[in-house]
Amino acid sequence: MDTAAITSAWVAGWTVSRGTAPAVVEPWGWRIDVGLPTHVFRHVLPAPDAVSVGKLCQEITVPGAWLKIMAGPEESAEWITPGWTVPDDPGYMMSKTLDPGARPPAPEGYARTTETRDGVIRVRIVAPDGTLAARGQMAPTGVTAVADQIETHPDHRRRGLGANVMRTLEAAAAQTGATTGILAATRDGLALYDSLDWRYECPLTGIVREA
Repeated sequence: MDTAAITSAWVAGWTVSRGTAPAVVEPWGWRIDVGLPTHVFRHVLPAPDAVSVGKLCQEITVPGAWLKIMAGPEESAEWITPGWTVPDDPGYMMSKTLDPGARPPAPEGYARTTETRDGVIRVRIVAPDGTLAARGQMAPTGVTAVADQIETHPDHRRRGLGANVMRTLEAAAAQTGATTGILAATRDGLALYDSLDWRYECPLTGIVREA
């Protein structure tokens, strides 16, 4: 898949995962109304450049507005105008051919649940004391599925729980007919996804309008 196709699939799956209204097509990409105080809306640009990014930065004055662009943070920082900032957390768009047989057994000593609600597959791993140890979700939208909000509690890291969540989601999404997984990785999550054979596709940088 090329960058435009991956971005389009990611936008479609992300809106389902987060329960927002469908993305609105714009000349530069897509607009998603998120509706949170610190994340009011986002514009997603699959082919950003100095002109398109600079124009949006000049026109948008709402604090908590975001741009998500398929470019590296150093390049992005050269395009923004005063009032915008590039957080120090580069992103990485990744993809993988999904395996319907990837689902592992639940981790020893933990309980795992898988449920699908509102088109989103959700996996939770609970510790023996009943607290949430790890979680994640995946939104299939046809042949692609977007993994989102993959989290492991600090007290339960280095025990394979993140990998268990990801493989369980992968198998469940593949069984719906999805063949390609897509996700936006943070720097902290990159090692996990690399170990599970996710492939780097392009950079992803978030740019936020400050108050």
